[in-house]
Amino acid sequence: MIVRKIVGEAPLTKDLLLLIVIGGLYSISAALSNTFVNIYLWKQSQSFLEIGLYNFSIVILQPITFILAGKMTKSMDRVIVLRIGIILLSAFYLSVLLAGEQAGNYIIWLGALLGIGSGMYWLAYNVLTFEITEPENRDFFNGFLGIMGSLGGMAGPLLAAFIIMKAAGNWGYTIIFAISMFLFALSVVVSFFLQKRGAEGKYHFVKIVKERKTNRNWARITTAHFYQGLREGIFAFIVSIFLFVATGTEMSLGTFGLINSGIGLFTYYGVSRFVKKEFRLTAILIGGIGLFLSVFLLVFHVSYMSLLIYGAVLAFFYPLLLVPYLSLTYDVIGNSWKAAEMRIEYIVVREVFLNMGRVVSIALFLISISLFPIEKVLPYLIIVLGTGHGLIYFCVKGIRLPDKGKAALIEPLPSKRE
Repeated sequence: MIVRKIVGEAPLTKDLLLLIVIGGLYSISAALSNTFVNIYLWKQSQSFLEIGLYNFSIVILQPITFILAGKMTKSMDRVIVLRIGIILLSAFYLSVLLAGEQAGNYIIWLGALLGIGSGMYWLAYNVLTFEITEPENRDFFNGFLGIMGSLGGMAGPLLAAFIIMKAAGNWGYTIIFAISMFLFALSVVVSFFLQKRGAEGKYHFVKIVKERKTNRNWARITTAHFYQGLREGIFAFIVSIFLFVATGTEMSLGTFGLINSGIGLFTYYGVSRFVKKEFRLTAILIGGIGLFLSVFLLVFHVSYMSLLIYGAVLAFFYPLLLVPYLSLTYDVIGNSWKAAEMRIEYIVVREVFLNMGRVVSIALFLISISLFPIEKVLPYLIIVLGTGHGLIYFCVKGIRLPDKGKAALIEPLPSKRE
């Protein structure tokens, strides 16, 4: 079995494989369409402010949705919450299709719909990831999911760009958005094969936020997620706009995706197979430094070539940071106070901190370009916000976990509370 050759001796289950398939379908759909939604709206408005507002509405609604979706997963099967998220994401693409060339008039509403759908999807997906994976196969899961994303990232943007350029008018965008809808529908079908996973008990969101005061590991990892979001906020859309403005063609995004994801494919594979637990912090440090230094390719003379080099550098260092960092995050949760009972709340709080970073990032962008000429202020923003990934190591280097991994769900690390 191909997957067994890739994973090595890590334990596999049916639900884990199904979760990878669902994550892969999401990655392909996102690779096809997400970047091009920003370009589609940019072509209508030619305004960084409007693109910023669109993305701001996404990141504002996501944490609110996480909190509400967390409460839902305490009273119903989280697989149902996952399906609701996927259906809302399909509704987003349907709305873009129906709005057509008037989509720019509804950027706030479209962003809000995408934010709600993404919040539902990622809350349920992350909870399922925590429940289905074990410490022994988390690095494989995160790495293999990265491989799936890289494969989608190689083919998706290139295929989408080819369709857009060959189709007349905006028909190319219509086709790729329709394909994304189909892939999400397929994800819903796959989700019916997942084992039902109900939850019991009250929802203690505020209590787990306060747990940061008594659990130093939890405080460190949530702070790290805030810094992660700080970097991801404006970088989620600014690079694609740079590419389109520099070349005037969607094919440049396809080439960028091919280079970025092609290199990322090998990096994710290497990290998932060879970066063991004892080397996690070293990998996070090297990845963080590399990602911070990469932003200087966007600061001085920005050209198509410098953007392609940025994509290559990003593809090498991002998996080096992300795979061990995600695994460490789930291990911290697994070793926290009442992790088995409060696992949903831990996931929600983590996502809220991540999105708080994104909110601050895009808010600073909107305020800055409203007060100063964008060509003057943007380089400073890129440098300041680009430090986010570099700061993750300094947050997590003090984390200490027991050797028995998930057994700590029963016997968590002692905290000040105890």
